[in-house]
Amino acid sequence: MDRSENQVNQVYLSIGSNLGNKKKNLEFAKYLLISYGINVLSTSSFYQTKSWPNEKFPDFFNILLLANTRLTLIELFKKIKFIEQLIGRTAAPKNYPRICDIDIVDYNNKCSNTIYLNKKIIVPHKSLHNRNFVLLPLYEINKKWIHPKFKKNIVKLISSLPTNELRSIKLV
Repeated sequence: MDRSENQVNQVYLSIGSNLGNKKKNLEFAKYLLISYGINVLSTSSFYQTKSWPNEKFPDFFNILLLANTRLTLIELFKKIKFIEQLIGRTAAPKNYPRICDIDIVDYNNKCSNTIYLNKKIIVPHKSLHNRNFVLLPLYEINKKWIHPKFKKNIVKLISSLPTNELRSIKLV
């Protein structure tokens, strides 16, 4: 996957925030991604969802980006972690509120399981097929997207979500 530094790679990134000015956090993350060499081609609408698994935490705002980059998967991962910290993300228990969370949803429509500094980088994102706040914005951007591992199109993935999950999402 990391054949050449000059290869243009197509990526889908999911950005979420449930602390502070959530919309501003998402826009700032997008701005920083662009300023660090990630060419944003398309941006979904903003989506609002309940925090999971603890619905007492603040609601999330989420967007999805389609972008091109010359960064390798590991370089992109490092850049994303750096941007999250720049925006103010700090270490916290899993699924706790956060000012910024950026996930690599898809990288060149390929499957990869890479280790970097004892962290697994799994692409496509291992939970994306269960996440309405990723699938609905992804559908908005690319109605023909096919999951590289499961070989299912986006419509089938969305239709397999529980209907109660679909009601929890709204555009903002």
